Amino acid sequence: MPCWIDTHCHLDAPELAAHRPAVRAAAAAAGVRLCVIPAVAQGNFEAVRAAACEGNDAYALGLHPLYVAQHGAAALEALEAALAAARGDARLVAIGEIGLDAFVPALRAPEVWQRQLEVLRAQLRLARRFALPVLLHTRRAVDAVLHELRRTPVPGGIAHAFSGSAPQAQAFLNMGFKLGFGGACTFPRATRLRQLAASLPAESIVMETDAPDIPPHWRYVDAAARAAGKVPPPNTPAELPRIGAEVAALRGVSAGEWARQSSANALAALPRLTPLLDAA
Repeated sequence: MPCWIDTHCHLDAPELAAHRPAVRAAAAAAGVRLCVIPAVAQGNFEAVRAAACEGNDAYALGLHPLYVAQHGAAALEALEAALAAARGDARLVAIGEIGLDAFVPALRAPEVWQRQLEVLRAQLRLARRFALPVLLHTRRAVDAVLHELRRTPVPGGIAHAFSGSAPQAQAFLNMGFKLGFGGACTFPRATRLRQLAASLPAESIVMETDAPDIPPHWRYVDAAARAAGKVPPPNTPAELPRIGAEVAALRGVSAGEWARQSSANALAALPRLTPLLDAA
């Protein structure tokens, strides 16, 4: 069975946490050997660590831009302390999920945007200090994140849920980053994203689900159905092999070949995954 790595999966999220052992077992049965579980706020640092230990997975610690209102000086101090305390924890593989979000209108307000920048800059400095790669959130903010990375280079990482242009993709690759592709590229209408998935260098892409979010097209519930009362099911890491098979088909390779390539890419982006995979 092909070996897959889900490089971005929120297994501590409420939609999955209540039945996480079953969710993780289903993913393992489908061939997902490792999941990387990123934090989003100070309040879930321990939850992602515990989820990673429970499932023999990996985790990242960071402050997500969607929750910037919670990320005062105390949160940054807590992150620094948590990273120092976990320095010897083999399951800590990155700083994340960090970045900028210009999709939510309230987050574009000048004072909020400035705070997003300050929090991102502080976390990039921590990535340099602790020599850890980063998991980047770049929704509608790719150029702004690239600008910050030029100001404060870090030890690589992953541009999660990449949806930018070919030149933006190349800019990340030039900095040593990999690009995360998941359920969004399974939609036939996502023509630009599918073209990138098909044409980017083989060594540039890692696979992810962002579970419970960003479902693939076969789990998507449209607005009309939601309005009629249909509840969308949460995305899960068990969907990764089918998502990966769609990317493989776009690239004209077998699912097994793409599982091997994308897993090698994940290990290159997050080197601390290697001993975990060997032990999985």
